[in-house]
Amino acid sequence: MCGIVGYIGARQAQDILIDGLKRLEYRGYDSCGVAVLSPKGELVVSKKEGRISNLEAELKGEHLPGTIGIGHTRWATHGRPCDVNAHPHSDGSGALVLVHNGIIENYGELKAALRAKGHTFLSETDSEVVAHLIEDELGNNATSVIAATRAALKRVRGAYALCIMHRNEPDRIVAARSGAPLLLGVGEGEYFLSSDAAPIIPHTRRVVYLNDGEVLEITRDGFTKTDLGGAPLESTVSEITWSAEEAEKGGFETFMLKEIYEQPEAVRRTIHSLIHTETGKLVVHGKPLTPQRMRRLNSIYIVACGTALHAGTVARYLSDEICELDVHTDWASEFRYRRLKLNPDRMVLVISQSGETADTLASVRAAKEMGSPILGVINVRESTIDRESDHVLYTLAGPEIGVASTKAYTCQIAATCVFSLYLAWVRGDISDETYDAFMRDLLAVPEAMARVFENVDQIKRCADLVTDARSSLYLGRSFNFPSAMEGALKSKEISYMHCEAYAAGEMKHGPIALIEEGFPVFAICTKGSTYEKMVSNIKEVGARNGRIITIATEGDDYIKSISSEVIYVPEVREELSPLVNAIPLQLLAYYIARNRGCDIDKPRNLAKSVTVE
Repeated sequence: MCGIVGYIGARQAQDILIDGLKRLEYRGYDSCGVAVLSPKGELVVSKKEGRISNLEAELKGEHLPGTIGIGHTRWATHGRPCDVNAHPHSDGSGALVLVHNGIIENYGELKAALRAKGHTFLSETDSEVVAHLIEDELGNNATSVIAATRAALKRVRGAYALCIMHRNEPDRIVAARSGAPLLLGVGEGEYFLSSDAAPIIPHTRRVVYLNDGEVLEITRDGFTKTDLGGAPLESTVSEITWSAEEAEKGGFETFMLKEIYEQPEAVRRTIHSLIHTETGKLVVHGKPLTPQRMRRLNSIYIVACGTALHAGTVARYLSDEICELDVHTDWASEFRYRRLKLNPDRMVLVISQSGETADTLASVRAAKEMGSPILGVINVRESTIDRESDHVLYTLAGPEIGVASTKAYTCQIAATCVFSLYLAWVRGDISDETYDAFMRDLLAVPEAMARVFENVDQIKRCADLVTDARSSLYLGRSFNFPSAMEGALKSKEISYMHCEAYAAGEMKHGPIALIEEGFPVFAICTKGSTYEKMVSNIKEVGARNGRIITIATEGDDYIKSISSEVIYVPEVREELSPLVNAIPLQLLAYYIARNRGCDIDKPRNLAKSVTVE
């Protein structure tokens, strides 16, 4: 989603802002801009539709002098992508500029009221309304920009992260947050603002995370935090745990490819981090999650969006297999609009890479109001969902820069598998022997995942065969129905090929009408309880001359006779096969997209962290 950067210190701001915006490109955007306050007290704004390279070309090597500035990458919501709608936005006088992430829900009525007072608007955005609203409050006897900001935000409904500069207060930035992430990097005599840690870590690892309803005033000498009423708040400085090098490509052609290859180690790291080496207990952060508490649970709702929901669906299948309690999966975007029947014995397990996913966060808050305990599976510490969850399991995927999730997905599967196993064990649903055997198999999976890369040439060959297809079908059963959904999603996200995923038994109920000569069908047919059923489904496709690309278990020679092409993967326990099968599906999508000339790390219309509903 949209990205914010800000800087105040002794260095020239322009280069820091541009570099920061580049580090936020992975979030997804369609325009960008910067504003710098010059030594003469002039606000100089430059903004451009398209990539940051367009903005750099607009600047044409010119230097915008000034040691204080703000910048933005925009993902269009209100108004089309164009120069005028790009941020930063100004008030009517041109004395104030701001950048904004989020959505102002009541912008229409605010805009009408401001127009009635004589305000004129240049853009189609909801963000520009906030600039004029602060200007209006400055005209209503507000004594400072921060006071006017606090007053203005009391009139606003919706989500926002804001950074504001005013030429009459040339040595300060005002920042505020509600529902959209914003953090402050604390350097030596300089400060950095950003939507996430990526632009900050080249300069400092010390950060302050803003909570909803908090306002910052930052100068070169320090910062103060208040609530919307002006009451002072204490600030906790946290330490970022990952390095700038982890957010670099490391010799790979794209971030996505690097992150695909990082999965075996990321999954191994995640599994080991969740089980205490001496006690064997589950490592849960936040409030203790005791065995007694686990035994009281009668159901679990797994709530997430997109790829994270596919990981959660794998967890649901596993829980159905080994736990004696009801487990449900729900789209976060639909969950809180249902007539929920939650209580303290019904846990809500939420999964989010960023910990800022708007729909998931809204579900957390709705469930908490009904008394349900929240277990978060989160990759970003100190994110909003991390802080608002009762209990947290951390995935150790490290920074994921590619917009299409890869290593976060497999780490989420690993984390939820560990939780499901531990839950079943402490509840007495499985024996000690079953638990130990399952954990041994899980600990061996990263090695099996690494072996998949030995078959990259065959994966590339399969991608070459279907690159020009207009559409394709992904089929799986049981634990690998979620794998089929994730494989189709990956291809849609980065190659723009239309793909559908189906539980293979449903193919006869409509989708089989799509099959014609050469139509690509990706079948996940590794060894397991539904193997023979999948073989029957593959034969049904073959009878209609579809092009069948099968992911199968090493040593399965029979599958060659009924498939067009086969990609072999190492044999693992059926319940854990989605971890291994994810890699060929990701690589297929990757090489199809590369063949089609797509911008893999920054696919069109998509955002990495979806922070608006």
